[in-house]
Amino acid sequence: MRVGIDLGGTKIAAVALGADGAELARHRRPTPRDYDATLDALAETVAALDPFGTGGVGISLPGIVDPSAGMVRAVNLPWLAGRPFAEDAARRIGRPVRIANDANCFTLSEATDGAAVGSAVVFGIILGTGVGGGIVVDGRILPGANGLAGEWGHAPLPWREEADGLPVPCGCGKTGCLETVLCGAGLSRLHRHLTGDDGTGNAADPQEIAARALAGDPAAAATLTRHADALARALAPVLNLLDPDMVVVGGGLSALPGLCESVAQRWGTWALAAAPRTRMAVARHGGESGMRGAARLWPE
Repeated sequence: MRVGIDLGGTKIAAVALGADGAELARHRRPTPRDYDATLDALAETVAALDPFGTGGVGISLPGIVDPSAGMVRAVNLPWLAGRPFAEDAARRIGRPVRIANDANCFTLSEATDGAAVGSAVVFGIILGTGVGGGIVVDGRILPGANGLAGEWGHAPLPWREEADGLPVPCGCGKTGCLETVLCGAGLSRLHRHLTGDDGTGNAADPQEIAARALAGDPAAAATLTRHADALARALAPVLNLLDPDMVVVGGGLSALPGLCESVAQRWGTWALAAAPRTRMAVARHGGESGMRGAARLWPE
């Protein structure tokens, strides 16, 4: 049995997978806002899923993870910052623990038995409240020397144009990052920039924009086209540098109508390969990819 835990800012979601990848059990509870209480909650979660097991536990969490040191810089979980989290979690749970960034676990899940199965090099992206990325090569996460591989959301938007709007500050402290354009708030901001819609009479949240586009609203459709163009420009340097077989996308904005098709039609304009063979698809396991990927941190 493999146990994988998705440790988020509001919830702990966990799954137990059999050797064949079939789901055996799952567990969910709120995330405490305290270090020791979080460790206790993790131990109770593992006990609920696999009370007599002895195998390793994988934990997916937001932020920059240093797998060598077992430490994390987590924006949504500040009480973990600077603590020997992997070591403390292993001691409290009583089993070996491996930790990884949530985008890395997402990508690993999709590369193992999701939308990117069979692909040698996979770049996974999460478009939601923030923008994250992960890299899996031959079925294993590529963490990087500093645990930063795939942290694509904090690169600047390339080939920026007036239609993209003015660069705005990012939570990382820089200005004009991809995240500020491609995340949910970025899509709303882009719509307001293109239409003047301030949300008072015409809601500009991503779900409303998508619904209006599907209903034939040309302004909303134009916003989605511009967003897809920005995403294509953002991925073109990834294609040039990493040349992945597959780009798999998750997060709330992965449901935007026609996103993958629109991006794949455009990224050849910016990448060195005019007709890239790289494929793009929406994640098969969706929001469950984090915990499923965490379970895969123990392939042996």
